[in-house]
Amino acid sequence: MARTRNGDHRSGRDVRQRRTGPRRLRPATARRALRREAPSTVAVVADPAGFAAMRRYTTFAFDDHRAYLRQTEGLLRSLTAQGVHTRVGLFDPDDYEHFCAQERIDPDTPDSRTRYVAEIAATGATVRYRGQPIDRLLPLLLDGWECQDAWERATDALTGLGPCADCGEDLGRAAFDEATKALDRILAAAGPGTHHLVCSISGETGPLVAVAHLERPPHDAPSAARAATEEDGGLVFRTVLAAGLATRAPGGVVMRTARDGREEVRGWSLSGGWLRPLTEAEVFSAYCTDARTGEPVPPEPGLTYSAGFPLPRPGTGGTGERDGEGH
Repeated sequence: MARTRNGDHRSGRDVRQRRTGPRRLRPATARRALRREAPSTVAVVADPAGFAAMRRYTTFAFDDHRAYLRQTEGLLRSLTAQGVHTRVGLFDPDDYEHFCAQERIDPDTPDSRTRYVAEIAATGATVRYRGQPIDRLLPLLLDGWECQDAWERATDALTGLGPCADCGEDLGRAAFDEATKALDRILAAAGPGTHHLVCSISGETGPLVAVAHLERPPHDAPSAARAATEEDGGLVFRTVLAAGLATRAPGGVVMRTARDGREEVRGWSLSGGWLRPLTEAEVFSAYCTDARTGEPVPPEPGLTYSAGFPLPRPGTGGTGERDGEGH
């Protein structure tokens, strides 16, 4: 025992701890603690065609796609068990090849693949890994990649518009503001409920599709409902809609609403730079036709097909063209 200045008897260990402070972590323990605070990104080759393309690289160590996916799932579970925050992205072989050519690096090296994954973490679409099986994770990755691709192409379309020749206003920004107002008007007319919206337009570089899932609680303003759910597709939705409004490309918006145990669907078409409400018959026809084959699809039991709400256009107080439109 050691006697302190005030006469108390304490163990030598207590005295040493008081003099030196908290006990230091051993190196291995410290590294584990730091590892839990270092997030990870894992990129997955999701489809067999992409996996076949990756096999041309001699340093890619896998020859069976299913085994590769099992190993990837094991890695994700291992990181989660260590307390590591992990996000998962899509490893696209074509994009990877372009990345390596742009960076002037050899694509057939693990280091190049690591650099590409770091690029995905910084700029690509990723989803948080929450322990879901790999077969449930892959559709989320593919949806995320398509969402990112649509957002980038729609953004390029808006940026390429430049300023208005008459007033100098940025046409892309103006279209984005109108798309925001259009979404707020849809939510205001729809009222409380769970709203699933799909916007599709025919862009110059191919079809653009954006999906937004918006919750509007009772007594909540439409803009508040939109702002609270931007990460659920609201930003991409408005960007794609803005591209359609600005370029006057063919397209439309469909909204499916769940409320009080009932579901209904409404729709609008892009016309003259704004959204024209579809009739009940047009909504039924659009929703009950296979977009790829044109073949009829049986109506869903219990789903109500309703006409779209009239949406007042900014600056008109009605639904028609803007008076004196100059853009």
